[in-house]
Amino acid sequence: MNIIGPDTLVFGVDDVAACAQFLQDYGLQPIALTAAGGRFEAEDGTAIVIAHADDPALPPPQGGAGNRLRKTVYGVADETVLAAIAEELGRDREVRRLPDGTLETHDDMGFVLGFQISVRRPLRTPAEAVNAPGSPAGRRPNATAVAEDAPARPLTLSHVVYFVPDEPRAAAFYTQRLGFRCTDRLVGAGPFLQPAGTLDHHTLFLIQTPPFMQGCEHFTFHMSGPTAVLQAGTRLVDKGYQSFWGPGRHRMGSNWFWYFNSPLACHVEYDADMDLHDAQWTAREVPISADASQLFLFQPREKWLPGGPPARKD
Repeated sequence: MNIIGPDTLVFGVDDVAACAQFLQDYGLQPIALTAAGGRFEAEDGTAIVIAHADDPALPPPQGGAGNRLRKTVYGVADETVLAAIAEELGRDREVRRLPDGTLETHDDMGFVLGFQISVRRPLRTPAEAVNAPGSPAGRRPNATAVAEDAPARPLTLSHVVYFVPDEPRAAAFYTQRLGFRCTDRLVGAGPFLQPAGTLDHHTLFLIQTPPFMQGCEHFTFHMSGPTAVLQAGTRLVDKGYQSFWGPGRHRMGSNWFWYFNSPLACHVEYDADMDLHDAQWTAREVPISADASQLFLFQPREKWLPGGPPARKD
């Protein structure tokens, strides 16, 4: 099944204004924003949608008490894929065709799923260019790599991570019913899963937890490169948001990362430069540990210059 990846994540939140501000500060573009909620898009049209938790149009709450994710909508290649999904999942659960033409159902953990012909627009943002000795110059002469006011916009929704109470059963649904495959596994946590319509290392990661924790652990948008991750993350810190983990670089997937706490009751990550894998790749299995989770992790400190640190701002 040609499932490309998540197009939209839908959240029911307690504080719409705080979540809307965070998503804009994160770099997403608000679409039709009102006091009741709105849509926040990356460059390619993939998005986060928020509404108040009591909005009757939302799917019902799912998972643990802290989970605010109400629906994960996957983009697919065409109508043929939608029909195949409806036939396959309709064998043992209700699959509804909504008025907008999308499908709605649920996975084996109860997470509400949607499927639609992907909204992704072609991207025209160039990747970060690198000058390296012995290789052709990535930037023309006199073109600088650093600009304080450079845009650092999220380009596309990369992946979502679920806490699940029964990881083997949760993973089997995606691999056996929807054609995902495991690209790597952190033993003691769970698998990184890749659908057939992308080469990205993963668009879904499952982590085994107790039932009361079931829900969305984090979601991520791809950036144009590590400089964009660091620049966007620094801007979030400067706006007063709390860094949770990073910046650093993962081992599995090789993606650069920086995670932040958010008012959506989950972590929100920037990432860049994820590995691509095709059918020739053999999945690795590595016991979970700090060393398995990151190749390196930066330890932030105050800015420094030869004359000493900058004066503190009161």
